[in-house]
Amino acid sequence: MNSILIRVAVADDHPAILFGVKHEFADNRSILVDGMARNSSELIDLLNRQRIDVLICDYAMPNGHYGDGIALFSLIQQRYPHVRIVVLTMIENPAILQTLMTEVRCIVSKSDLTNHLSLAVHAAFANGRYASPAIEKILRTAEPSRRSAHGTSALTSRELEVVRLFVSGLTVNEIAARLHRSKKTISTQKNAAMRKLNIEREVDLVHYGIETGLVPSVGRAGDAQYRTSPMDLPPGDS
Repeated sequence: MNSILIRVAVADDHPAILFGVKHEFADNRSILVDGMARNSSELIDLLNRQRIDVLICDYAMPNGHYGDGIALFSLIQQRYPHVRIVVLTMIENPAILQTLMTEVRCIVSKSDLTNHLSLAVHAAFANGRYASPAIEKILRTAEPSRRSAHGTSALTSRELEVVRLFVSGLTVNEIAARLHRSKKTISTQKNAAMRKLNIEREVDLVHYGIETGLVPSVGRAGDAQYRTSPMDLPPGDS
């Protein structure tokens, strides 16, 4: 009986993550890393050129023409309905993870061991659900009272995405361009989110985003397991 070969693409703006994931699957007979991308522009070009079964993609991946986060995942699901998605992320915000689990259903934390990626890829390929231990813990232990206090559970996915991008440092105009919505729509969604969160000042919205993990922390030890030397990069990929 012939085994099934799952063709995988990896998208992350950190080269160490890209090649760390590729190394993880180097000896895997059922999973082939068949392409890598460092932003959404490279990713969409890759998906246009190659048949990919499962995409492993970071949640926050700036500098591409197609944005990142939920907006990018929705675009991929519309254009390439055969592609299953595994989100590889440092995001710890329960509201974002709950929304992702509804729309994508397979999430791996970068703080977990890399062997969870194989389990997630197989689950995604079978159109199943998978949450690595760190993600499962956040989803399981998120207290309803805490979510209510933060207010994130009351936000729509679009409002949550606007808040995340605003807290990340983008202006309303830049968010509108990235999400392909009008400036008026983005302003309305930001203001609606602030009302739901009982926040009046934009600076307090930024503080809220940092405190609740809407903006992932940088340089955590969990990234070390994916770290690689530039000398490990294959020819033409440096």
